[in-house]
Amino acid sequence: MIGNLRRFASTKFAGILIGIIIIPFLFVGMGSVFNGGNTNNIARINEKNISTQDFMNFLNQSGLSQQIIKENIDKNILEEVLSSLVSTTLLNLEIKDLNLSIPQDILIEMIKKNKSFQDKSGVFQRTLYEKFLLTNNTTAPMFEMKLKNNELQKQLFTYISGGAKSPKFLVNQYYKERNRKLDIDFINLEKFYKKTEEFTNEEIQVFVDENSEKLKQDYINFTYAVIRPIDLIGVNEFNEAFFRKIDEIENKISKNIDFITIVNELDVKVIIKKDYINIENKETIENKIYNSRKNKIEILEDKDSFIFYQINSINTKLPSLDVGKFQTQVRNLLFQKEKYEFNRNILEQINKKEFNQNSFNKLGNSEIKKIRLDSNKDIKKFESNSVKILYSLPVNSFTLITDDKNSVFVAKTINYEYQNISQNSDEFNGISNEASAHNRNSILKSYDYLLNDKYKVVVNEKTLNRVKNYFK
Repeated sequence: MIGNLRRFASTKFAGILIGIIIIPFLFVGMGSVFNGGNTNNIARINEKNISTQDFMNFLNQSGLSQQIIKENIDKNILEEVLSSLVSTTLLNLEIKDLNLSIPQDILIEMIKKNKSFQDKSGVFQRTLYEKFLLTNNTTAPMFEMKLKNNELQKQLFTYISGGAKSPKFLVNQYYKERNRKLDIDFINLEKFYKKTEEFTNEEIQVFVDENSEKLKQDYINFTYAVIRPIDLIGVNEFNEAFFRKIDEIENKISKNIDFITIVNELDVKVIIKKDYINIENKETIENKIYNSRKNKIEILEDKDSFIFYQINSINTKLPSLDVGKFQTQVRNLLFQKEKYEFNRNILEQINKKEFNQNSFNKLGNSEIKKIRLDSNKDIKKFESNSVKILYSLPVNSFTLITDDKNSVFVAKTINYEYQNISQNSDEFNGISNEASAHNRNSILKSYDYLLNDKYKVVVNEKTLNRVKNYFK
């Protein structure tokens, strides 16, 4: 539901709501509550029914046109809107349960203090308020109801989080955790892998024999022509006349006119390739045709030209090791296999607590290096996920990490160094706000779990499908 609510937030009606809360819930499907044939209700939250009319009203308020709904009906747009309606209803149930309210005089004062309805002197102008209502195609009661609901939701979350203003010691703790420095020892495993040129012919042959089916490749015979504007219209310009010619070729293909007939009419040079295989995967015309070989005849766009080709035959077989390119490919596969197995072996030892300081020293010998990470966002040496892993481990832990070039390292956490923040420092207020926001998010996540236990959401799938059919 989180994704649904975020996407629905693009509508005017949902914008304020979604900025405040994201509540996950489960669409259980059509439960026994609807087995009695009540098709007037589209969903139920505990004992609270959501009628089809409620849903249609909410849909109308969302600002989504019928055309947009129709175009996105198969992309679950109605399910997303229903998710938002359920969330709104659920919030209202919580507000009612906690007996939260906003007096009418407070609501009027909020409207009068809205700068959009004030003149340059800061005085409330009824005409500006009425102009706003007309421009937004709403009435005063509707606007005031939305404003009241939004304020009640804010009250609800203020009530839940209690303001969540972090005390000084928690601000300092948050700062220390975020800015702690980490010393690590690490070994680059690249030097321990067997080089591609070190694999013997016997090892290569064994690998090929064991993986012969996977290594088989398509050898194709095909014919093609490169078509440029100069070939079809006599000028080197991509204009309407040229594209009409391309359309004519596509029409002939759709009518099953054969390749030779078409190219003879075009009077273009034809190139024939036999037993072609894409080994190096370079950006060439032949490789582009090879990668599109499932289509027997086709015309493809390629930079400043079009490629018109026909696949004559495909023969799937194992390439010969006498072909240097295939042998290079096999050597690379062997290298990746050996690298994976070497890394996996170390990781298994780490997971089984069999990799210790002696193992580390023996492996690294004189190749052990040291580095200090300044924070859990310090990615000058290792990629971000690896840094997060390192900061999640206690001192004297071992793990495998990588850098942005996919080099693999075995690392050991040595020491954490913490720094305190002074209450008088320039950044204290900023850190305090971050810590408070972090605490509020934690509280709201816990509240989400509470709501999931407290409310059961059931959707009447038959009614939902009936509504969807209406827009199709």
